[in-house]
Amino acid sequence: MHTSFQTTNGKGLDRDSVPMKLWEKAKKYGIWNPAQLNFEQDAKDLAALTELERQFILQPIAQFQAGEEAVTLDLLPLIMVVANEGRLEEELFLTSFLWEEAKHVDGFNRFLMTVLDGKLPDMSDLLVPSYKTIFYDILPSVMGALKDDPSPVNQAKASVTYNMIVEGVLAETGYYLLNHTLDKIGIMPGMREFTVKLKQDESRHVAYGIYLISRLVSENGDEVWEAVESQMNMLLPLAVNVVVEGYSMWDEIPFGLDPNHFQEYAIDQFQKRFARIQKARNQSIAEVVQDSLSTEILAS
Repeated sequence: MHTSFQTTNGKGLDRDSVPMKLWEKAKKYGIWNPAQLNFEQDAKDLAALTELERQFILQPIAQFQAGEEAVTLDLLPLIMVVANEGRLEEELFLTSFLWEEAKHVDGFNRFLMTVLDGKLPDMSDLLVPSYKTIFYDILPSVMGALKDDPSPVNQAKASVTYNMIVEGVLAETGYYLLNHTLDKIGIMPGMREFTVKLKQDESRHVAYGIYLISRLVSENGDEVWEAVESQMNMLLPLAVNVVVEGYSMWDEIPFGLDPNHFQEYAIDQFQKRFARIQKARNQSIAEVVQDSLSTEILAS
């Protein structure tokens, strides 16, 4: 039951808060339409590749497509938690968050339908075992747990999985791999434009995750920090194995790419996220907010 509403009870919206700053960024930079991306040249470029090269390019894209669907499906419990806690500013931002994930699903589907001439095959065999463990099992499990037990520990485990690992490690490594490869060989301008827009959206999502987890750690102390540390360390080998298993699918690696380079990139992304959250152990809420507001995504 409602007894009053924040926007009419004299409190209003805290426009200096981290989620409201992210909301403003989302309104400014997140308004783009996947239907306006042109993948016609991408289709020609893909057709000109060898079969090995085509499958190599399609493998991370298949993982992106499935992953974007997964995070779209699994985000709702977190939105419900912040709504039930009365965190209106966070809920406002999360509406853009969910909408952006849905746009990403739309965009990858449009790409695949264009480059594969309207015939979408079953691409499940391009999803490696560690990927399936994360997206089929762990992500829906930790997100779904919030429906029955929205405790700070469960919120932290959910955000670590979703924001720090799926978005902050796997997605960012995937963007890097795609952009590095496509830039190197000078093909697929539509996909390259698409990944730039995706990265802008995901950077806001990761910034929110860092803020959320840092807030939970600052507010609740060692119990939440231990859950965060345990979840991060449990997921790191799986995240790295997504990269390793992706490369192990091929008898030879095309385009002169070095698999170790991308494994190292994934580990570096993990370490950066871990270090950012660890700072919150010794920070007040005010310091967490100030630290979050000073990050690149919000300071610009």
